Amino acid sequence: MEKQLTPAANDTDWTAAMEFFEIYDQYYKRVRNFILSSVRDQWASDDLTQETFIRVQKNLHTLKDSSKLASWIFRIAHNLCQDHFRNLKRTSSNECELNEAKDVFKETIVQKRLEQREMSSCVQDVVSSLPESFRSVITLFDMAELSHREIAEILDTTVENVKVRLHRARKELRAQLEKKCTFEVDERSVLVCEPVDNGKTRY
Repeated sequence: MEKQLTPAANDTDWTAAMEFFEIYDQYYKRVRNFILSSVRDQWASDDLTQETFIRVQKNLHTLKDSSKLASWIFRIAHNLCQDHFRNLKRTSSNECELNEAKDVFKETIVQKRLEQREMSSCVQDVVSSLPESFRSVITLFDMAELSHREIAEILDTTVENVKVRLHRARKELRAQLEKKCTFEVDERSVLVCEPVDNGKTRY
């Protein structure tokens, strides 16, 4: 005989399901933008975003402090990105194929509009070339829009360390942009940059 849920159980399951879908709607874009900026691969970012929310749904009941929801979600996403990079290193024999795949996808993700912020492809490329310790703190702060304290929880470090890393990351990003990009304001009054063409002289 099939076991029937009691009305109370039904109510609990319904509430939990609605809570998850509200979280999904609220955080999906930010999580996907963060992952895409980290891995620079649309297919991989789709898979990692899906896996992030599978784990969120599965483990939501373990979250004791609802005020830490955002940092908890992005820590899951961050850890999955780190696992992704470790898996790529383990399959070094396929690096050429992976690089070719990244080149194919690069054209499809330029000029991506990030939630409440916009970066040109030039800036995204420079960010992705930064050391991982710099790249992670910039993407979490500027793209995921997390606080210093939330980032500290995700990276398992202190707030002061996050501030120092962010300052150094911004300094390095600015230096790289000045060497590789030219800046202008577009028709929407958005500051954008374009790669410097070393073969041409600008007047």
